[in-house]
Amino acid sequence: MTVASASGVTAGTGSRKGRLNSGDACMTGPHSLDELIDRADRGMGLIRRWVDAAEVRCEVLPASSESGRVLCELQVTTGTPLGAMAYETGGILIELGWLRLLGSGHERLPRNLADWNRTRSTRFRLIADDAVGGFFALNQGAFGDDVDTVYYWAPDSLRWEPMGFGFSDFLQWSLSICVSDFYQNLRWGDWEREVGLLPGDQCFMFDPFLWTKEGSVRESVRRVAPVAEVFDLKADLQRRSTP
Repeated sequence: MTVASASGVTAGTGSRKGRLNSGDACMTGPHSLDELIDRADRGMGLIRRWVDAAEVRCEVLPASSESGRVLCELQVTTGTPLGAMAYETGGILIELGWLRLLGSGHERLPRNLADWNRTRSTRFRLIADDAVGGFFALNQGAFGDDVDTVYYWAPDSLRWEPMGFGFSDFLQWSLSICVSDFYQNLRWGDWEREVGLLPGDQCFMFDPFLWTKEGSVRESVRRVAPVAEVFDLKADLQRRSTP
């Protein structure tokens, strides 16, 4: 099924063909796939409502054949927006892919909520990233006592900063005009053209780095790099700078 709204939003729910059967046991957690699926479809119902009311351009990608496994690894019910993102979508592209919300993966967003986190996160879960090398994560104890709060690792910082809300509010924020205001100082004149050509597993890297005194969006040289390379570089530099 596809849904198009007046705001230029396109959404696809994807076929369940090729997924785990609902009665299959999850090898990565105590709850079976059947136990994690909310038959009332409440999580995806909320996402559809928020997408339909979106104030920015967005596209919901169809779920991949890996969605059952991804949901099992998360051990989150599809009655929640996080579980619905993992099982019912391949992810969401916002503002031509400037912001990428992760789901079960798609050829245009070849990362998912399970595999992307496996070797990169400890007591947090990466849930989204952007075209300029910023990352969003759900705190699971790594950043403090505010568990389930979304944190942002900006491209001009080596520190995670709290956004002040959880995953559901993060989704709604991502689909609102607030996201354009949030990124105003990280955009340049023809960013739309460049971002429109950017694959979902790549982002821009800046030289000098934006977190240095010499770095700036308008003066630094931009080059395209794998998202994994940018994340791993920042993580390595953060470890070196931590006393």
